[in-house]
Amino acid sequence: MNSSNEWKFTRRDVLKMGAMSMTAMAVPRLVAAQAAGETPRQPVKAKVALEVNGKAQELSLDTRTTLLDALREHLHLTGTKKGCDHGQCGACTVLVDGRRINSCLTLAVMHQDAKVTTIEGLGTPDKLHPMQAAFVKHDGYQCGYCTPGQICSAVAVLDEIQRDIPSHVTEDLSAKAQVSRMEVRERMSGNICRCGAYSNIHDAIADVAGGVA
Repeated sequence: MNSSNEWKFTRRDVLKMGAMSMTAMAVPRLVAAQAAGETPRQPVKAKVALEVNGKAQELSLDTRTTLLDALREHLHLTGTKKGCDHGQCGACTVLVDGRRINSCLTLAVMHQDAKVTTIEGLGTPDKLHPMQAAFVKHDGYQCGYCTPGQICSAVAVLDEIQRDIPSHVTEDLSAKAQVSRMEVRERMSGNICRCGAYSNIHDAIADVAGGVA
């Protein structure tokens, strides 16, 4: 009888076995396709025109390319981060035609002629955007990975409030939207900071907004 020690696997062992199994399943299909004279299906490409950070860009992209990958891999604007790649962390937040979106959840071809603003387009090291300067002042970052998305969201949050767009915690939909701790927390809830700098992030937003409770 085998001892229990003989059946212990590390996580790496399990991943290797899984990869080997998938390869074993795929190889016969590939061989059969080659034998039948079939050629691999080529990706469908489309030209996409964007205005990114005030500069016109035209790209030839696989139609499955997300806006996030178009920005990072094709335009080399790596300030926008790929975090969860499922729209759950907010690290990839950019502004499209003035509205914030998770760029990992949308295809680039869906934004023909759109105006896209990334963290690089908000300000420069010599001339920071007020929100960037406030994040520095209030230490609204630690590792910094989520910071570009946090800043883009924060800029959009204040714009949403200024335009009287309600949130899920807005009590009076007929009254003018107000900047408050509850409103800021709700509107920024889609941006996760694994370092836990939320208090400092709020202070930075409050500073730019002119001070909130």
